[in-house]
Amino acid sequence: MRIFAIKTTRSRGIELARAITPPFVWAQLYRRLVVKDIPDADMYRPNFQPWRAPWFLAMYDSIRAHTVVPPERAWTIWQMASQAASLDGDFMEAGVFQGGTAKMLRILAERTGKTLHLFDSFEGMEVADADLDRHVSGDFSETSLEAVQAVVGAADFVQFHKGWVPQTFKGLEDRRFCFAHIDLDLYQGVRDSLEFLYPRMPKGGVIISDDYGFASCPGARRAVDEFFADKPEKPLALLTGQGLIVKL
Repeated sequence: MRIFAIKTTRSRGIELARAITPPFVWAQLYRRLVVKDIPDADMYRPNFQPWRAPWFLAMYDSIRAHTVVPPERAWTIWQMASQAASLDGDFMEAGVFQGGTAKMLRILAERTGKTLHLFDSFEGMEVADADLDRHVSGDFSETSLEAVQAVVGAADFVQFHKGWVPQTFKGLEDRRFCFAHIDLDLYQGVRDSLEFLYPRMPKGGVIISDDYGFASCPGARRAVDEFFADKPEKPLALLTGQGLIVKL
């Protein structure tokens, strides 16, 4: 027997019911009366959350121990890199830490025939600007090149660049990049990465600034906003805390 289903949440009755119902109880009612039996119902919490797909969660479980990026942010990286993979250019991650999202990008790079460039000191942060950043020297030092290589795996299409940006960009001036995940937290590193990337990215290329919306990384947002202030692209602040830029 089919249970009555509410077809819309845009009504005074629904708003009133949500206002007077305890959140846990409302969540259960919402699933039974609104979500009901629509396709992929298990991925509505209450809105559609595609990162809950079993195939993606299985992949995320393989990197979970090596990243501080939660599934919803990892999904943004995966989806936008998948979109950019149709364009000319390499993949890049600046700020690798323990290699979790790098391993995910390696999977996609192998599937799509891309070269993946990984930039990190592999020894933590250098001295930050106290006027722009909240991190301090030595943050995220729980890593090493050898440990990350063991997580990501060796392959001809994966290139590790140990050191500090922008020095580690030297020798890559002739490369093109269709996708970049910038997770450097600090103003100068983010700004230097954008200065290098932007002229080497084709139309439709994607940049994700991992730290854009986080109060712990005000320098990262400032670097992005300043860089794009005189450019046609407008950084999009996502609810995940990431910033998204698509090259025009």
